[in-house]
Amino acid sequence: MAERASAPAPAKVNLFLHVLAREESGYHGLESLFCALSLADTVTVRRGGPGVRLVVEGGVDTGPPERNLAMRAAEAFHGRTGVPAAVDVELVKRIPAQAGMGGGSSDAAAVLRALNALHGEPLDRAALLQLAIELGSDVPFFLCGSALALGWSRGERLLPLPPLPARPVLIAHPGVAMPTPDAFRVIAERRGGGYTPRARALSLDRLDSWDAVAETAENDFQPVVEERIPFVGLAAAAMRTSGARIALMAGSGSSVFGVFDSADERDDAAERIRGLRMKVWAASTAQAEPVAEVDAE
Repeated sequence: MAERASAPAPAKVNLFLHVLAREESGYHGLESLFCALSLADTVTVRRGGPGVRLVVEGGVDTGPPERNLAMRAAEAFHGRTGVPAAVDVELVKRIPAQAGMGGGSSDAAAVLRALNALHGEPLDRAALLQLAIELGSDVPFFLCGSALALGWSRGERLLPLPPLPARPVLIAHPGVAMPTPDAFRVIAERRGGGYTPRARALSLDRLDSWDAVAETAENDFQPVVEERIPFVGLAAAAMRTSGARIALMAGSGSSVFGVFDSADERDDAAERIRGLRMKVWAASTAQAEPVAEVDAE
């Protein structure tokens, strides 16, 4: 019987992100192209207890334990399976918090996979995905088995796609965040109080190369967040000046990412953005599936 299990928890960016109409459920519909990155947290679960204990390393503020998605994932797993909760959950954090990069959601997905491995796979893939949907809109992507995927609604509708060739990526974070509900509220006000989307036509053959994806790259949240956090626009402009073919805000913010053709271009952008007193991280787009093998022993 395994005593511990570890799994990577990769970051993601949205190569485009559209806010659609509010659904009957009350949730805000979204349409997005998810892309996993090499930047990743590490999640380890160990038999311990009683209950679930959370340990976080890496100097990233993950908030109160009871609100942490990794904790909620562990509690949801034990509640669904009936397995007594007696584990320690360790997060080694590398993904910045409140950055729109899915760090908490990815940690939650990794906890589900690690706990499932630790306890002999009591849940099948469909059951794990259902738990992911209940936990949050980004969590299903990290369980879908692809480094690139189209997502709709609350993220529960996913179409895995072949990954694009790996490219250097730079992430910049201004150190402040804009709450997602505030961003949705401003978008609603500008659309006359509703969420009627602009008409768009999406063709899969326009998502098979970086040139094609760059033509569709946009984020409906970005203009709203730039007004509140000007560093977002400054960072994106600096990345474009250094040659980024895509320079966008990640998710609902407030980090900014750039996709480059060369590491030299990425490094040049990093120097420019350090001059803006923003933190930067170097990474690349992922080629392997985010659902990597769980290391259990």
